[in-house]
Amino acid sequence: MASITIRNLEDDIKQRLRVRAAVHGHSMEEEVRDILRRVMGETAPPRNLAAAIRARVAPSARVDLDLPAREAMREPPQIGRGRS
Repeated sequence: MASITIRNLEDDIKQRLRVRAAVHGHSMEEEVRDILRRVMGETAPPRNLAAAIRARVAPSARVDLDLPAREAMREPPQIGRGRS
């Protein structure tokens, strides 16, 4: 098993964690483990970035745009020719 140290934890959060642990009859350490287990077990990470974007955008309304017709390419400019 691994262990971690949390530095610079705000006093307010530490106090709330202490109270929450007491309410549940746990040590602060066990309360943090319980919180992490629940949070990390809620959802699996997305398979990849494209899948994550697709999942977020898919529920929104689709918009189909009309593409403009292609035009013939214009002639390139004649630079340095015909001038003396």
